[in-house]
Order: sequence, then structure tokens, then C-alpha cells
Amino acid sequence: MTKFRVAVIGAGPAGIYASDILMKNRGDLDVSIDLFDRLPTPYGLVRYGVAPDHPRIKGIINALRDVIDSGSIRFFGNVNFGTDITLEDMRQNYHAIIFTTGAMQDAKLNIPGIELDGSFGAADFVNWFDAHPDVPNTWPLTAKSVAVIGNGNVALDITRMLVKDPEELLETDIPEHVYQGLKDSALEEVHMFGRRGPTDVKFTPLELRELGEVNGVDMILDPADFEYTPEQQEAIAANKQLVVIDRIFRSWLTRENVGTAKRRIVFHFYSTPEEVLGEGGKVVGIRTSRKGEERNFEIQALYRAVGYFGSPLTDIPYDASRGIIANDGGRVLGGGVGEPEFIPDLYASGWIKRGPVGLIGATKSDALETIEHLLATQPELMKREVGDEDAIIQLLKDRGVTYTDAAGWARLDAHEISRGEQVGRPRIKVETREGMLNVAATEAKQ
Repeated sequence: MTKFRVAVIGAGPAGIYASDILMKNRGDLDVSIDLFDRLPTPYGLVRYGVAPDHPRIKGIINALRDVIDSGSIRFFGNVNFGTDITLEDMRQNYHAIIFTTGAMQDAKLNIPGIELDGSFGAADFVNWFDAHPDVPNTWPLTAKSVAVIGNGNVALDITRMLVKDPEELLETDIPEHVYQGLKDSALEEVHMFGRRGPTDVKFTPLELRELGEVNGVDMILDPADFEYTPEQQEAIAANKQLVVIDRIFRSWLTRENVGTAKRRIVFHFYSTPEEVLGEGGKVVGIRTSRKGEERNFEIQALYRAVGYFGSPLTDIPYDASRGIIANDGGRVLGGGVGEPEFIPDLYASGWIKRGPVGLIGATKSDALETIEHLLATQPELMKREVGDEDAIIQLLKDRGVTYTDAAGWARLDAHEISRGEQVGRPRIKVETREGMLNVAATEAKQ
């Protein structure tokens, strides 16, 4: 065995960048990389976590596609770690395993009433409007008044998708069932709640500006929230992003003809959610505190956008307080007495390594750190014999696992693009797991 065999679990940006960086930094080392994902498709949150009206962000896919199409990395989609393949399977077939499974759960918001019917997590709603195959294609949009809790970009995405005229989304890859659902929505207003003030928001200026460009929506703000303290003024002056964000907010404060639009967005800063109010098991309101004053708002649905959280993986040490694999610099930490400080063949990168923070640039630098640790351990790891490249394929066949390879994904990708071209759109996704697997497999026989 002369090849250094590496498995990467998770084919989103973190997994693809880790694979690419390993190939580019291997030197004379002969490396064989297999990239696994539980979905039949690669790209992770770029495919299933970005709003349809953000094609420029989805442009990242072009760079990710180049890595998969390079021929130096094998892709295995629709393979779930922990059920279809186990840690023992990986160790029999690879010298090292890198986990890049991301963060797909919603972080919890522990307030009374959060479990009521009509209270939703941001991730579930995003998965719905992105046609995630494991999410039902129906969504209740009967609420006239909605609360969105959070002051980050995901909160903006949810709010924008709720208030935007769905006709304007028809030039995107919005799924048909999402278009119909939004078209029939009863929504009139969205209340956005943030615990802190306008100088502490996590929005990016571009995302915030886009929200203000949505047609037919009034932006309602409290002028008192923009009477800054000297410390807040200094914070704005020292941060170019805050300068732009403040300019955007102030432009909304001076808009004319406010009150004439079909829908409106109301910003509530310094507002801490205290309780979701319910009747008959359904959401009917939210109680907040603002600078010591309690306020109640009538709503029929609530979306919490307070962050994502990573899920545990079978047999892998997990830090439940942070929702990440227990690691130091990407090296997975030993999980018990008598175990080594680091488990030499296990690594992590991306959000499952550091938590759901940072953009694509951070994911790349994050992957580089992990790969540097991996390559430092490589000589020792290669002393162990593992199966050849055909062994994992035989294992999956023996277990009856139907998987997509890179060629199958290319067929599915082309099929979706072709469907979109027929109606003047960039893509129409195949929405079910079975449908994706059928397209990837059956078209190969034609």
C-alpha cells in the first residue's frame, strides 16, 4: 500500500475545501480521497441553506464543482455515517477520517411556550424553501403576523422570503411548491426581535440593504433606538460595516409614504423574548422585555433564528455544550481515561469543528489548519494497512446501499439545469431522495 487513504465525511464547502487543500499540499505523497455525504448531492448548505434569491452566493458552487470534477476525489452520495458505514468500516479502509458534517440543527431558545404549534426553527424553514429531500413540501403560511427572533443574516433571509412577492422569485430556482405556498400566504407583518441594539447586529450590510429593496414593504423603526451613546458612536466610527449599516437604518427612518405598503417589517431592538404565548396549543403572541418594560405582541407564528448547532456522530467524541466534535485545532480529542490526548486518525473541519461562525474564507483557513495537522501525522498513520480503493465500493454493494458517484451527480446536475432552462430559470431541483437517485442511476443506462 503506497497511497495515503483519506475519507472525508460531509460534502459541503468544508469537506470539499479540506479535500482540495489536502491535494494541493500533499507534495510527493500519493493521496486517495473519498468524499461521503448523507444526501445524494454535494455542496451542503450552499445547496440547502441559501435563499433562492441569492444566486451570487450559490456561485460558490462553481468553485466547488471544479474540485469534484477534477477527477482526483471520489464522491459517494446518499451514504450515511453511523448506519450505512461505521467508524470501524472507515478505519479498515482509510488511514485517516476528516469529519466536515457542519451544523444543521437550530440552536435552542429556552423560553416558555417555544414548543407550541406555530413555533419554528430557522433551519426547518430554510430547508423547506430550498426543497431539502428530508423535509415535507408543505408549510403553514396562514399567519398574518409573525415574529422572527434573531439579528443575523439567517433572520434576514427568513424575513425577506416571507415578505417578498413570490412572482419576483420565479427567475430563481425556487421550487414550485414553495412558490405556491408563498403566493397563498396570509402574511401582513413581520416583527424582528433582537436582544441588543443596532450597533450589535450580526447582519452584513449587503444582506440588510437587500431587505430594504424588497418591493411593497414598509420598514418600521423606533427613532429612539438610534439615539446612540458616546460608546456606540465610537464603535460605529471604528467599523466600516457599522457605518454602512447605520446609514441603511437611517435611510429607512426618513422614508416617505410609510404605511401604504401591503406588508411591513417592524424592528424591535433591545427586546428580549420572555415567553411565547399560546391558546389551545397554538402560538397567539410573544411577551418581550425592553429595558425593563414588558410588552406583548399578537402573532400567529414564530421563527427562531438564533444560530445553528452541530449534531453528534456515532462513536465520535462530542462537545454537547458547543455542538461540535471535541477537538483542538481539528485534531479530535480522546474521549476516555487511558486514551491518547488526540485520536491520531480522526480530524474535523468547518462548523462541526469550530461552531457555526465565519464565512467561506474562514472555512478555507480552517481546513488548512486541519490538513497541516493531518500531514504531520501521516507517516505514522501509513504504518497501518487498509483496504484498497475497491473495498469500500464492494462494502456498500454488499450492504445494499444505493449511492451517487461523481458521474451520477453530474447527470442529476445537468438534469436539474435542463428542467430550469425549459422555463427560463437557472435550475429546478429534483425534490425527493428517490427521484435524485433514479435520475443519477437510470440516465447512466440510456
